[in-house]
Amino acid sequence: MKFRKKPVEIEAIQWTGDNMEAISQLVGEDLVPMEDEHEAQTKIGIVTLEGVMTASIGDWIIKGVNGEFYPCKPDIFQKTYEEVHE
Repeated sequence: MKFRKKPVEIEAIQWTGDNMEAISQLVGEDLVPMEDEHEAQTKIGIVTLEGVMTASIGDWIIKGVNGEFYPCKPDIFQKTYEEVHE
């Protein structure tokens, strides 16, 4: 059997390393700062349904249909999502 994803609009923001405030506004308390000072410059932690996942610069942070958050690599994001123009 084959299946197709239902069209669903999501909220997402790409982490650039310079937009921590915007990421924090989207994610809120589900944003987890990295403990290692070197990693804190290039990575962030996101509380997901599976536990804390790490996002690197360039990754997209997605708010799912049930309000959950998760990181997504840019190549997968590009293959899966397209921008909605209102």
